[in-house]
Formats: sequence, structure tokens, C-alpha cells
Amino acid sequence: MTHLLPTTPITNEAEALKAARASAIAIFIGVVVGIIGALWTLMNPQFAEAVAAAQSQMQGSNPGAAAGAKIGEYVGYALLVVSAIFGIVQWQKPAKWIAILFMVLIVLFGLLPTACAQVLSGMVPGMPSAPIWLTALSVVSQIIQFVLHITGLKGISKLDQIQLDAANSAY
Repeated sequence: MTHLLPTTPITNEAEALKAARASAIAIFIGVVVGIIGALWTLMNPQFAEAVAAAQSQMQGSNPGAAAGAKIGEYVGYALLVVSAIFGIVQWQKPAKWIAILFMVLIVLFGLLPTACAQVLSGMVPGMPSAPIWLTALSVVSQIIQFVLHITGLKGISKLDQIQLDAANSAY
């Protein structure tokens, strides 16, 4: 498991591949936490109804608010599937751009909104907030994912270097 730490030295191709796959593991962790959140939402339909009601109240009884909330829910499910596909791709052929993409997504659409969700939900009358355990799980898992993506980038870079050196020594 030490190969998942960004400070672990990488000395050969096998270690580089293990470290590179840390990025895929990070993506799979995100998918699992996303599934937990989706299951919680499905098991608590009153939460989604309360969110839709608060959104329609904010928008002046807009009948499209409930439909918009439902579409957002379906988009979330689709993103879980897309993330799982990216995880499989990253496991089979680690790529720097995938690790960087997910690092940016974690910061912009993960850590910042999740950390602010409890505060922001209190600013909208009637807007429910997710349970604190789900918020804490999300924040902790996103920090772990970010660290694993750093390890993945280090492993991918070392793997590229080792493979380039091997190709150059063949000539």
C-alpha cells in the first residue's frame, strides 16, 4: 500500500505502474462515494422533494424547477457511469490528462461546493442540507482522491520516463 503515497520513491517499471494506477483507484473511490450519495437520495425522496420545493420558491413558483431538479439527479447518475469508464481507462492505460482533469473536477466541483453546501443551504429558505456524515464522507474522500491523483501523476511521469529510456537504449 505504500506505493499509493506520493512520497514513496519509484525505482522500476512495476512500481511506476502501481503508482500510476493510484489515479484509477481515486476515480473508483469517487464512484463508490457517488453511489452512496445516490442511494441515500433514492432512499430519502423527501429530500429531493424539499430541494425542488425550495428551488421553485426561489424561482417564483416555476413549474420547471422540479423537472430541473430531476434532470440534475439523472445527470449525476450519468456522470457516475462516465467516471467509472474513465476509471477503467485510467487503470488500463494511465494518462496524465485524465488525472489532471479529475484533480480539477475535484477542486472545482467537489471540494468547494461540498465544503460550502452546509452554509449555502442555510441561506435559502426551506432548502434542506445533506446529512453531515455524507458531507464529511465526501470531503474526506475527495482529499484522499486528490492525494492519489498526485501519486498517479508521479507514477505516470516515471512510467513514461522508464519507457522512453528503454526505447532510446534500443537504438
